[in-house]
Amino acid sequence: MELDPLVLSRIQFAFVVSFHAIFPVFTIGLASYIALLHGLYFKTGNPAWDRLSLFWTKVFAVVFGMGVVSGIVMSFQFGTNWSNFSQAASNFLGPVLSYEVVTAFFLEAAFLGVLLFGRGKVPQGVHLFAAIMVAVGTFISSFWILSANSWMHTPAGVELIDNRFHVLSWSEAIFNPSFPYRFAHMAMASFLTGGFVVAGVSAWFLLRGRDPEANRRALSMCLWLLLFLAPAQAVVGDFHGLNTLEHQPTKVAAMEGHWETSGNVPLLLFAIPDQEAQINHFEIGIPNLASMILTHSTDGVIPGVSEAAPDEQPPVIIVFWAFRVMVGIGLLMIATAFVGLLMRRKGKVYEHNGYLKALVCMIPMPFAAVLAGWIVTESGRAPWLVYGMMTHAEGLTPSLTGPMALFTLIGYVAVYAVVFYAGIYYLTRVVRNGMLPEEEQDTTSENFKRPMRPFSAAHTPFDDDVDPVRS
Repeated sequence: MELDPLVLSRIQFAFVVSFHAIFPVFTIGLASYIALLHGLYFKTGNPAWDRLSLFWTKVFAVVFGMGVVSGIVMSFQFGTNWSNFSQAASNFLGPVLSYEVVTAFFLEAAFLGVLLFGRGKVPQGVHLFAAIMVAVGTFISSFWILSANSWMHTPAGVELIDNRFHVLSWSEAIFNPSFPYRFAHMAMASFLTGGFVVAGVSAWFLLRGRDPEANRRALSMCLWLLLFLAPAQAVVGDFHGLNTLEHQPTKVAAMEGHWETSGNVPLLLFAIPDQEAQINHFEIGIPNLASMILTHSTDGVIPGVSEAAPDEQPPVIIVFWAFRVMVGIGLLMIATAFVGLLMRRKGKVYEHNGYLKALVCMIPMPFAAVLAGWIVTESGRAPWLVYGMMTHAEGLTPSLTGPMALFTLIGYVAVYAVVFYAGIYYLTRVVRNGMLPEEEQDTTSENFKRPMRPFSAAHTPFDDDVDPVRS
């Protein structure tokens, strides 16, 4: 069987981007949380805030390092696998990606050094300022990256002449039609990810009675954040969907599993899309609800996938189910946040072991939602690399062969597996040590060799032999 370099290159880039995305989406929210903790300690002098800020700064350092290692190679792939695209889009993407490095990455790296190594060595106000600058840097970075990505979905301010994009308006290109919605959606996803991770780890500590004062404070803050942010994300997602319907109607049709343009479109809860026959099998849906959500009218007309030529249609079954995974997890987040409010009103939020274990189980959920969202976004754009202007096939490196693409794909998977294992291993050690003083932390060579245990709500990789689960 002949190896298709286009398919392999798309798989490779999807793998690298998906692996990398889970780290910045966490660090963006966590950086702001760390800055808030430093501010609370600076204002109140309560050592609980200091213990929390020190602990989460250690977590941030490991995750930030994993994000840098996994993300730096993406720019190289533009040259190795997508040289035609790199040459064509260089007038816009070159400066934008350079701005991200100059205005954000350097800022983060410089002040992260002060944040990590300046504790007790610089004035407390300087240390707080460094934490704020790291948080600001993460948002500046996401600004430029999402601007570049959004431009590929809704290109604006450019003209394609002789297979090269020429920038006519930098403001229109940077602030392209989908950018505000995408930026808001990802920023809130970052806060949700950070909030659920901090809430889950704090719940894990409370289950074991470790530093209850600090972890009650952390859990309380996160539950209030999630209570407002989880429903708000649904609203922002709705606006993002309406914007996508305007500029990428075929993607929305694939998300809904809707083949023929019509009104009174049901919201499908379950279906098996058949792209070859352009129909769905085993449909289960709520009548008229998709039309109501997307057009705010029960008989509103929604374009169908078949409006696009067969070779311009995205892989409907992937987009359809990835969208449902994302929405399903979003609804689960909202339910978890509201259950937390009920527990708080009953005065049991810190003692209810079932709810605390549920929070521990929720730790991976926002990461899964982010990955599902990226699959919807990027797969729904296919076959376009720059929507409506350049296809994936046109952007591929002409000299790339199938075996070459397969070799690098296997290499990336192998290297990233090592990076992921090492990162999770050391994150596990940081969490197991918790907020103990340095001299009491578990750092012996024997303990570093101890294998991790499978994850579960009652027994997680954070467990060690001296931390029994409270009954």
